[in-house]
Amino acid sequence: MNKSPGRWSAETETHVQFFDLDPMEIVWHGRYVKYLEIVRGVLLDTIDYNYVQMKASGYIWPVIDMRLRYIASATFGQQLKLRAEIVEWESRLKIDYLITDAASERRITRASTTQVAIEIATREMCFVSPPVLFEKLGVAPS
Repeated sequence: MNKSPGRWSAETETHVQFFDLDPMEIVWHGRYVKYLEIVRGVLLDTIDYNYVQMKASGYIWPVIDMRLRYIASATFGQQLKLRAEIVEWESRLKIDYLITDAASERRITRASTTQVAIEIATREMCFVSPPVLFEKLGVAPS
């Protein structure tokens, strides 16, 4: 994990499986969502606030927005580097992603997701992130 001022990031690698391919023999565009989820889990583990801890804290964090920009196609057997970085946390959890070829560092996909906290007990959306997120990030609420 990288904790430069206000920044949290994580990286992991995966390789493209046969079942990730579309009929054109490149990674099907919808599979990139799986890659984002893999690295998001790694990132959330680094701050000890993955989905199990979220639920235990009384909140769920659904993805309300996802943006992907495809730059190049990934292919069967290719080793991918997956990177995620928390870039906003005060009223929502916004994570930016970068998927690159692990060997060449060539960009393949950029993406972002936005999640909001919903209190489990009331099913109401929080307009400010709950204190537990600030605690996990080690920052004070504004």
